[in-house]
Amino acid sequence: MSEGGNGRLKLAGGIAAIVLVAVVGGGIASRVHSEHRLADWTEQQALPSVSVIHATSAASSDALRLPAALQALNSAPIYARTTGYVRRWLVDLGDPVRRGQTLAILDAPEVDQQLVAAQADLQTAQANQSLAATTATRWRTMLAKDAVSKQETDEKIGDLAAKSALTNAARANVARLRSLTGFTRLTAPFDGIVTSRATQIGALVVAGNAASTPLFTVADVSRIRAYVKVPQAYSGQVHTGMQVALTLPEYAGRTFDATLTRSAGAIDPGSGTVLVEVQAPNRDHALKPGSYAQASFPLTGASGTVSLPPSALIIGSGGTQVALLGPGNKAQLRTVTIGRDQGKTVEITAGLTAQDRVIDNPPDSLQTGDAVKVLPNAGK
Repeated sequence: MSEGGNGRLKLAGGIAAIVLVAVVGGGIASRVHSEHRLADWTEQQALPSVSVIHATSAASSDALRLPAALQALNSAPIYARTTGYVRRWLVDLGDPVRRGQTLAILDAPEVDQQLVAAQADLQTAQANQSLAATTATRWRTMLAKDAVSKQETDEKIGDLAAKSALTNAARANVARLRSLTGFTRLTAPFDGIVTSRATQIGALVVAGNAASTPLFTVADVSRIRAYVKVPQAYSGQVHTGMQVALTLPEYAGRTFDATLTRSAGAIDPGSGTVLVEVQAPNRDHALKPGSYAQASFPLTGASGTVSLPPSALIIGSGGTQVALLGPGNKAQLRTVTIGRDQGKTVEITAGLTAQDRVIDNPPDSLQTGDAVKVLPNAGK
């Protein structure tokens, strides 16, 4: 073969080798690129997908509305102070009563017999005391004439003192039993209405039984009081004399004027609230003890207060937190202070602004520094 033929063969072989190297290199590069794309896709799929929202500024003109439980100004359960049988009951459920008015009359035959026996014991003690007094006087006279010894005279004087003590005890027992017979008439302690009656004619009532049911309950409903728990963030704005509006579900459109009369002046560490009392006149008895009401305080929201849906909150060992979207789509956990819970939204009084980007429904495992993937159109 000529040298020209050999040169062409070598050139063809070189070209084939170059083509083979190019094909192999291209395959390797394509495989490496595919592996990088797969790794990136896997990493993207591993990131939690989140939606981002913004807190909204709380309306400053809204009144502070809190639940309240209504109570009578005074309420007294009436128990029997003596054991006996109900002879008559003179008032019934819902009846108005005056202070000192008789509610029921009891028969207490055992107490009556004990009183008769106690009076007889008193008479015996008084007779013994009289005899001891006469004897002591006589012995003092004889002692002055040296007719008896000083020892015997002292004994007679001591006997008089003992008999006098027995008389006093018998007299106190008679007074106690007379008081018990007076308790057979149950009376109202103040003006009000009868809110419960749990007795019948002939029923046996036992005094001193802790498990016994009150025979009557009398409540003074001329004024109604309500206790309200005010969150700490608003406790600095409530004060005695503040006008409060009460609303009840059974009186749609009607508002009852009340006045804040006193405050506990201390924050309950368990609930983070301060207990206040409001009172309202109740001339028409429209307000009923035990009712549920809403108390509206003319307060403004705390400075910088914003609102979030409850789904954005994280409640854990670190307290109440929210997850914010930080630079590089990295999560940042921040502790916040909760104000009022308004159902669909919760007020945040500290730790958050309306400009912060908040992750809604954050995963329970989300920690500060974790990367997240923001869903399209989130946070708009």
